[in-house]
Amino acid sequence: MARLIALALVAVAIAWAVGLHRELRLSIYTEQFLALSLALAVAHVFLARPWGRFGRIGQAVDIGLAAIALVGGVWLALEYPGLSLASAIDPSQALPVALALLITVMLALVRAAGWPITIVVLAFAAYGIWGSALPGRFQALPIAPERLAAQLALDTGGMLGTPLKIAATIVVIFVAFGRLLEHLGGARFFTDLATAAMGGYRGGAAKIALIASALFGSISGSAVSNVATTGVITIPLMRKAGFKASTAGGIEAMASTGGQLTPPVMGAAAFLMAEFLDIPYSAVVLAALIPAILFYIALFLQIDLVAGRDGICGVDPAERPEAGPVLRAGWAYILPFVALLWGLFSWNWQPDTAGLAACGVLLVVVLFMPSVRGGLAPRRLLGALAGAGTALAQILIITAAAGIVIGVLNETGLGFGLTTYLVGFAADQILVLLILGAAISIVLGMGMPTVAVYVLLAALVAPAIVRFGLDETATHLFVLYFGMLSMVTPPVAIAAFAAATLAGAGPMSTALEAMRFGWPAFILPFAFVYNPALILKGSAGEIILAVLLAIIGIVCGTAAMCGWFGRPLRNFERILGALIGGLAILWPVFL
Repeated sequence: MARLIALALVAVAIAWAVGLHRELRLSIYTEQFLALSLALAVAHVFLARPWGRFGRIGQAVDIGLAAIALVGGVWLALEYPGLSLASAIDPSQALPVALALLITVMLALVRAAGWPITIVVLAFAAYGIWGSALPGRFQALPIAPERLAAQLALDTGGMLGTPLKIAATIVVIFVAFGRLLEHLGGARFFTDLATAAMGGYRGGAAKIALIASALFGSISGSAVSNVATTGVITIPLMRKAGFKASTAGGIEAMASTGGQLTPPVMGAAAFLMAEFLDIPYSAVVLAALIPAILFYIALFLQIDLVAGRDGICGVDPAERPEAGPVLRAGWAYILPFVALLWGLFSWNWQPDTAGLAACGVLLVVVLFMPSVRGGLAPRRLLGALAGAGTALAQILIITAAAGIVIGVLNETGLGFGLTTYLVGFAADQILVLLILGAAISIVLGMGMPTVAVYVLLAALVAPAIVRFGLDETATHLFVLYFGMLSMVTPPVAIAAFAAATLAGAGPMSTALEAMRFGWPAFILPFAFVYNPALILKGSAGEIILAVLLAIIGIVCGTAAMCGWFGRPLRNFERILGALIGGLAILWPVFL
């Protein structure tokens, strides 16, 4: 049953994306579609992640909750136009369905994303109810509980708002694309291609992990799933080549996390960012491009220097495929990406349309690849799509919960109060505010998936930074970077912990190694906030100068970090390299 619901979830989303309702001349509110999608997602989570510890009683509870979610969601979808109007006049009329929706979503959130994000959402909900009793600037605007429940459950400023809409209309297409690509051998192709390209060089196993994680991570919706997909191959290769277990896990965790910051998909955050900033999706992609390239240049260079320092050679030629046969066997996997980028940038298609085109091209080209054509067998293809539905269910529930947070911020005035507090605390010192914003982003991001991290930070932290007159796009990228860095920052470094399990290393030591290798990711956000030329905002001369200085800074800083640059570096050379590196990257900060 859970598999059928997962397939139905994908089918409903694709039908909406292609405009089937318009072809059938049906007048359907977007909120009706979102209510149905959310109901399917909640029901799926209850059935797919059962409350097994209580045996048959727990199973009966799960089935009952799934039934409530399905029946309530379908009823809400059918009755939404009249119910939304009635609730605006008399919120008590919508209270039963609003409470049922809120409670089932919160119960599903615990199973889909764990307690950290659930506690955050519950804290905001409690603030919405009792916040008016607080003293000082954090006192909430008074709002009746029944009106708050109706607003959070039924209004476009709550659960049925922008985050859920983007997830259900755009993210679903790219989740399906990523699952199909993995199912049809694309992930293996990228890993083999990276092995052929970099396996022969010193530290080649780690460079394979870097390139494979960047390629697959750019379309993957999760740093943890990226670790699981590519890490099962790359981490054993690194261990065999001579890297310590914690180092192998740290490199894979950092490279996979970087994939969430790499265009075109950026863990689905790119689509949300475009909506929040009201700018074209292509503008977000271009803004994120140079920082992502600089991040991977730094990681690549550090791997190379560590391998040179420790005498780590490339992959054994017997285990290294040749580039020619790999490309001849799998070059067709590149065509869906060509279709995706061509549709986005040449034909100005909407992201969901371009994503559907990429899915279509992928399915067509596989017909001409005998080695993986069997993946198109209906049973196996439906299994892949069901996997996409499972991943999508988690994303929909998380984005609906993020909508609750945004709804509370809007209804209580907390968003304005928090912005005012942060600006006042920083006392007109931009650097202080950025450091505070970075720390809050890391703390709030701990244990959360990419989409939830970005939505929360875009609502809570970004407005305070923007009030200082800083570039909006750079600010949103800033909070996304530090939100993602929570994936490798103790104590809840979930990407590093996943990699540690595969490497057989200690979780904390792996997280610390990931932070050491990924040090530029902690510095670059400050650089592009102070100097928007790094996100392609400025003249050609300004952009070239900013990129060159950033590269010089990365080279010097990485050499200082490793203590090796063709030969061992003395202490004063490392200190000098660190100073030059920091000044070159952060020079606008000191102007």
